[in-house]
Amino acid sequence: MPTASERPCRITPTRDGPLLVEGPVDVVLEDGTVATSDRFTVALCTCRRSRAYPWCDTSHRRKAKE
Repeated sequence: MPTASERPCRITPTRDGPLLVEGPVDVVLEDGTVATSDRFTVALCTCRRSRAYPWCDTSHRRKAKE
């Protein structure tokens, strides 16, 4: 059985929602800072509305202001 370091990273896109990534993960942001999570699965924001970016806070569920 492969160890955690030998397993490929599994990323699951969700329709109109976040990317689900099997953790732990390090996310390198545009400015070079690194956001780290040791959770089993993390949700990465794809809408950029999250107040906890790069982590999803379900802001994608709110309707855009007209």
